[in-house]
Amino acid sequence: MSTAHSLTFLWVPWSVTASLVVVIGTAGLCFVAWRRSGYRRDYGVLELVRLAAVALAALLLNQPEWVEEYRPQEKPSIAVLCDSSPSMDTRDVAAGEASSAAALASRREAIAPLTESTFWRSLDERLAVQIQPFSPAEAGHGTNLHQPLAEAPQRFKNLRGIVLASDGDWNEGDPPVQAASALRLKEIPVFVVPAGSSSRLPDVELLSLDSPTFGITGKSVRVPFTIESTLPREYVTTVTLTTSDGDPISKDVRIAPMGRTTEWIVWKPKATGDYTLTLDVPKHPEELLADNNRLSTPIAIREEKLRVLVVESVPRWEYRYLRNALSRDPGVDLSCLLFHPGLAKGGGGNKDYIKQFPKGLDELSKFDVVFLGDVGVEDGQLSPEDCRLLKGLIEHQASGLVFMPGWQGRQLSLLDTELGDLCPVMLDPAQASGWGSRTPSHFELTELGRRSLLTKLADTQEDNIEVWEGLPGFQWYAAALRAKAGAEVLCVHKDVSNEFGRLPLLATRTFGAGKVLFMGTDGAWRWRKGVEDKYHYRFWGQVVRWMAYQRNMAKGETMRMYYSPEQPQVRQTVALSANVMERSGEPLPAGDVTARVVAPSGKAETVRFTSSGDEWGAFAGRFTAEEPGRHEVTLSCKQTGATLETSFFVQGGDVERIGRAARPEVLEEIARVTRGQVIATNRLEQVLQSLAALPEAPPSVRRVQLWCHPAVMGALVALLGVFWVGRKVIGLI
Repeated sequence: MSTAHSLTFLWVPWSVTASLVVVIGTAGLCFVAWRRSGYRRDYGVLELVRLAAVALAALLLNQPEWVEEYRPQEKPSIAVLCDSSPSMDTRDVAAGEASSAAALASRREAIAPLTESTFWRSLDERLAVQIQPFSPAEAGHGTNLHQPLAEAPQRFKNLRGIVLASDGDWNEGDPPVQAASALRLKEIPVFVVPAGSSSRLPDVELLSLDSPTFGITGKSVRVPFTIESTLPREYVTTVTLTTSDGDPISKDVRIAPMGRTTEWIVWKPKATGDYTLTLDVPKHPEELLADNNRLSTPIAIREEKLRVLVVESVPRWEYRYLRNALSRDPGVDLSCLLFHPGLAKGGGGNKDYIKQFPKGLDELSKFDVVFLGDVGVEDGQLSPEDCRLLKGLIEHQASGLVFMPGWQGRQLSLLDTELGDLCPVMLDPAQASGWGSRTPSHFELTELGRRSLLTKLADTQEDNIEVWEGLPGFQWYAAALRAKAGAEVLCVHKDVSNEFGRLPLLATRTFGAGKVLFMGTDGAWRWRKGVEDKYHYRFWGQVVRWMAYQRNMAKGETMRMYYSPEQPQVRQTVALSANVMERSGEPLPAGDVTARVVAPSGKAETVRFTSSGDEWGAFAGRFTAEEPGRHEVTLSCKQTGATLETSFFVQGGDVERIGRAARPEVLEEIARVTRGQVIATNRLEQVLQSLAALPEAPPSVRRVQLWCHPAVMGALVALLGVFWVGRKVIGLI
């Protein structure tokens, strides 16, 4: 680095004249005083000090500055920042006027010449070009345009300009214009090369494929998916779901134009094991981007054995057919309790029957779903303690509870216990026995009911609505006034309403970690008319599995773990819940529970759980996934020594997706703020011309203001002090 020095003054005519007059006048007075002293040497020295002090003061009046200019010896550098994020793989850059898919190049290919050193050889004599690709720091993260621009002046010495080649799709970090403003102050222009189309090309994109965490052998699994189309017309296509064992399933789907279509495919697994489901959407003739028509998701298929408890007072028809449906289900281990009020002992002599309500947490915590029929808090039936334990089972151990009231109105007494908080609807206390009629009444699905898995009695939505409309009617229904806040109403009475609207007959809600369902009629057994067990068995089988699903995500002999959401996204917080039991079966009241989560990259993190229900052995923790893919989890408890190994899948790639429109307006703003240029991808030679035309960088200047510098002021004070002391020494004072 070379340095040049100079001394400059702020020459103002009046100050120069005044300075000369003062200095010349002072010199004359000094000479006269020296002559009067007989030209004594000490007087002469004293007068020279006086003249020096006046001359220095006059000099400072013209504001002298010491200027140092620094010029670096190395060549100015040019930073070439090339976007290498996943969105740059979008093929939407046309070559010439061609618009066919074969003629389209990817955004990465369009800026590829800028990443080759041979492209910059013409600038080697004058500029040092340094190529620096940038992309998301980790998988699942978005593009940060602010960071490379803000760090460029520190990373590259003697930076003279920046070339930024990108699609402008920033979705993380501070706005890039903030970094552009800082570059403007440093006089560093940014030459931007936008890549990609600012409007989406004709495309059909498979947005999501959401399978449940696990499925059951021999039971149908519904796999929802979402397709987004930018085509101007509706069309019908056949999508194919392929399992890892090569079993394809096809379905015709009507794709809506310029919007999203949500559908599902039903798959019936035949064997246990870990599977990968892959969905393919065929390429449309007008579609230009076919890189985003496939997605895959994992699912575990296993055997099941759900523990279900049905509690009833008398064996009414609804109870009898429900018991038959559950006892014949190979995946259900059924226990029934009939109180038979008025008899000496409970009824039922089959092996499915138990003699009394489960006593203690160890017995009750074994059940995944509990059905409460026309029972209440009475002698010989449920007790307030039983109700308290049921509430804890639902809230802390993710079990399910089904309210099935009857015409005797016994369930009204449950509303005065702790179970009253769980019921999804408000019952009319003045009409405990409900309402009956001679003519059959019918269900009507709500909008939520049409989409719910619980009410899915046919494969398509149109057929499902037709099935519900054709179901045999019921002649009794509970006096439900309205649904509580937070409840989801799936079915209402087709004809009867009150001041709150249609009467809710089928409603669900979430309470704590578990689920609650209210069935407001006792006529579901009539659905067997003409079709035998088809709809009746299917409905109650879906209810049991839906309510027990979360509780059985991962379970061992003494430990159970479940999490929410079921299909988390990258950087989304996952709520982990665990139930830990002692070897005797009783819930662990307190303990040290941890989970070791290993990401796909091998990075491990330990999550410590805190107790959320001491009596029920419930523990809770939180984990934020930073990587997409399968995460292996090992749950362990120090007190019991038990471990549980499971996994969950984190969906990624949603931030940086192929096929999104480019954002050239972001890059244009950066160029405008920094006084750079916007250069098209088909005119990259303009980049060389613009950089060659850059003027020489101004030198770095350091100015020392002598007129107010402390050292100069100290020198002036020192001269005045010497002059004053000298006068005393020679006897003038």
